[in-house]
Amino acid sequence: MCTSIYQVAIDGTHVLSRTMDWPTLESSPVFIPRNFKWHSVYDHHEYSNPYAFIGGGKVTPNRSDVSDGVNEYGLCAQKLTFANGTQYSEQRNDSKIQLASFEFVFWALGHFKSVLDLEQNIEQIELMTETFSDLKYGKPELHFAFTDTTGRTIVLEPTQMPMRIIENPLGIVTNVPHFERQIERLKDYVNFTDEFNQGQVPLNTAKVTTGNLSGKSIPPGSYSPGARFIRAAYFKERANQPIDETQAIVSSWHLLDSVSVPRNTEHQSTYSVYRAATVAESKSYYFQSYHREGIVKLVLRPEMLSWTEPKVYEVKDELAVKKLN
Repeated sequence: MCTSIYQVAIDGTHVLSRTMDWPTLESSPVFIPRNFKWHSVYDHHEYSNPYAFIGGGKVTPNRSDVSDGVNEYGLCAQKLTFANGTQYSEQRNDSKIQLASFEFVFWALGHFKSVLDLEQNIEQIELMTETFSDLKYGKPELHFAFTDTTGRTIVLEPTQMPMRIIENPLGIVTNVPHFERQIERLKDYVNFTDEFNQGQVPLNTAKVTTGNLSGKSIPPGSYSPGARFIRAAYFKERANQPIDETQAIVSSWHLLDSVSVPRNTEHQSTYSVYRAATVAESKSYYFQSYHREGIVKLVLRPEMLSWTEPKVYEVKDELAVKKLN
């Protein structure tokens, strides 16, 4: 599950928001310092992250894992499930950086300054099956969304190694392979601009459709990946472009309303256990767990760059109400 929505505000602020759809809440806001050392579960190789970052995840002696975050250079990243789409590598190769797929965002935020930096180094990275791993971790099928302060937004698909980079000016990601097929299906609901159809959308273009919905279909209401993709894109394109970070977070939360999965244990095990958003310019992380309703905010402040230990910020997953009398 999971849905990702990217927005650029009028003042140039870039926000990458998402729902995390999972059976249980396993993440909290976290801070990871510069030069943090950790071991991959794949081969126990030790890595040292040059860059600090914040995000949502957990850090234990046996597992270093974040699902979304922003680093000190404003690179924003998310991982999302990717049903039946992954083609991971299997054979060990000492000349490559070989990781379990769930570790990739943790590694990337600690090593890349921008989407371009990622693109220029992607060939050295392989995501691995557990066939020859030191520890067994199943087959977490994932793909990834990235943006940065330039406004360049991509989807990274492990349908091959090196991973496939897809430019994504639409700024929507859900969970199924064949991203281009989802775009093609979306044409039943919106009219794309000529620049979008020609693959020539300038960076920081807020809308990639014409706004003309005459004769178009109404978005479906289910929570399937395809339906969420259509709804997220449809409502984003119809919404006002936010002015600044505050408005962008408000807008993101309302757009996420249309794709947030309610808890329904009789129907399915997954639901939107949390929502989150990263802001490239202010290095901020917004987090809201399912039961809480209130949003918490973590900022990667300059003085934190000298910290040497990771920090987990425990947030109670319970309703927080401010009484007026």
